[in-house]
Amino acid sequence: MAEVSVAVKPRRAVPGRPVRGGPRATRRSRREARAAYLFLAPWFAGLLVITIGPIVASLYLSFTDYSLLEEARWVGFDNYVRMFTEDSRFLSSLKVTTVYVVVSVPLQLAFALALALVLDRGLRGLSIYRSIFYLPSLLGGSVAIAILWRKVFGADGLVNAVLSVFGIQGPGWVGDPDTALGTLILLHVWTFGAPMIIFLAGLRQIPASYYEAAAVDGAGPLRQFRSITVPLLTPIIFFNLVLELIKSFQSFTQAFIVSGGKGGPADSTLFYTLYLYLQGFKNYDMGYAAAMAWVLLLIIAGLTGVNFLASKYWVFYGDTK
Repeated sequence: MAEVSVAVKPRRAVPGRPVRGGPRATRRSRREARAAYLFLAPWFAGLLVITIGPIVASLYLSFTDYSLLEEARWVGFDNYVRMFTEDSRFLSSLKVTTVYVVVSVPLQLAFALALALVLDRGLRGLSIYRSIFYLPSLLGGSVAIAILWRKVFGADGLVNAVLSVFGIQGPGWVGDPDTALGTLILLHVWTFGAPMIIFLAGLRQIPASYYEAAAVDGAGPLRQFRSITVPLLTPIIFFNLVLELIKSFQSFTQAFIVSGGKGGPADSTLFYTLYLYLQGFKNYDMGYAAAMAWVLLLIIAGLTGVNFLASKYWVFYGDTK
């Protein structure tokens, strides 16, 4: 059988246009790469100096006895051993923070979802309502709101003034160990704006035809919510859950202002981050504070990892679970 050979005509170079893969194209790509690295240099410098550098330094300091005033002295795992075996206030701060997160995060997400469902009905002036309801998320972590919260829930505050109208003598909410943490939980629930906006965006992505078909089949509002809204909204619920979980463990300003920077009364508002601050900048035990920071990082990373692993059992993405 005869072989057929096909001659390939070489590509003709066009004057003024570099041949692909030629030296001019290579030089141009190198110049573009150098320009890109030049523009990215400030970001890389910030990443190294502001982020990676302090992280590595804090990891080293967590194994030292460092008081900010003297040179760090290597002590190995002593800070971590002391944390879990000798420091009762550390365990108390961990307990207070855990209660705060476990109670406030579900309440906040439930309230945000309920309000998003109301706004999703197509109210007139929806953009105005969205802006108003988002304000607590912008202001809730500020010092001014924390001071206002302390005044409102004080012994002579607005809450007790309203209760006195009905003949009820209210306690000093922020000064009572049984209710002080509850006021901070209420403050966190009040900052529902950010998850509400995200929930509202998710609700707008659910096709109306799903609800119409369910209504034809006789499904009521509750059944539609349970069988359509919640399953299709699980990725948004998961996203908000992870974000609020991380943010709640890092709460500091509210507890610091409401308790006067001490975590009182009776350590009932001694958040983990507040105790970390007291150890580092009040007791000047920066090595111990660095160890606490790394324990907090591991706790948040562990809980986030557990959420991601558990998400495959309850989060629905399209036709998959």
